Amino acid sequence: MSARKKDPNTYIFKVFRYQPGKDEKPRFQTYEVPLLHPGMTVLEGLIYIKENLDPTLAVRYSCRMAVCGSCALYVNGKGILACHTALREFPSGKLTVEPMPNYPVVKDLMTRMDEFFDHHRQVKPYLLRPQDRAEIENPTREFLQLPEQLEEFLQFSYCIKCGLCVSACPTVATDPDFLGPQALMTVARYNRDSRDGGTVYRLKVVDAPHGLWNCHFAGACTEVCPKGVDPALAIQYTKRESVLHALHLNKLPRFRKKLAPVAPPPKPNRRPGIPPAPERTVPEAPAS
Repeated sequence: MSARKKDPNTYIFKVFRYQPGKDEKPRFQTYEVPLLHPGMTVLEGLIYIKENLDPTLAVRYSCRMAVCGSCALYVNGKGILACHTALREFPSGKLTVEPMPNYPVVKDLMTRMDEFFDHHRQVKPYLLRPQDRAEIENPTREFLQLPEQLEEFLQFSYCIKCGLCVSACPTVATDPDFLGPQALMTVARYNRDSRDGGTVYRLKVVDAPHGLWNCHFAGACTEVCPKGVDPALAIQYTKRESVLHALHLNKLPRFRKKLAPVAPPPKPNRRPGIPPAPERTVPEAPAS
């Protein structure tokens, strides 16, 4: 099949094809994909190939709304979310589509994410409050948090775990055991949260070989992030926090973290002026 672009409404997809254990080596296969509508995305082009040209093509996707991160891959050497990237962004009409580097290939454009999520789990990506264990395990009320306290970590909470930051990281390329920018960013996301009390635990996890100090601030993770999370900035925050902790400066009033309190119990008396609830109009269902 010719790789020349015939008209502005046809796109040439040069797609990476490889199945470990079956194929001797990777190869590229070329497909012609018509532009079905002006906003057609890369993912729609790959689905067109799978449904109309080659059902053996393997590609991972789910939400098609740039929320789940499943369709992360590389087009013309740049990491993208396939569902969030329009074909019109490639005026040459030629796309070289490859799986994310730094991950083992399952088949074609699908990569294995086990190690990525293993590293994510190591930093305990949830609220830790040893002093309020009962409230965490059986919550009765929310923790109080001011808007300015929310701003401290909000940017980092936008991560959708697509894995593009790890694919772009030069340290991961040379050290597969490196925790990676996503896991290190998650440390800052929770350590900067006023509701969390797990800072010491997470610093012990990342202040170790293949951890925090292996990052040399290339910034590739931030450049490729489709959600503007800025993992490189988060890692610098954690480096500063690690130094303050090692020098015991984190106990100074300027740096001391004040945990968000549990909201007080609701007042038993109703406020004046609130009318009582109306009578039930539908019989209550019998207990099963």
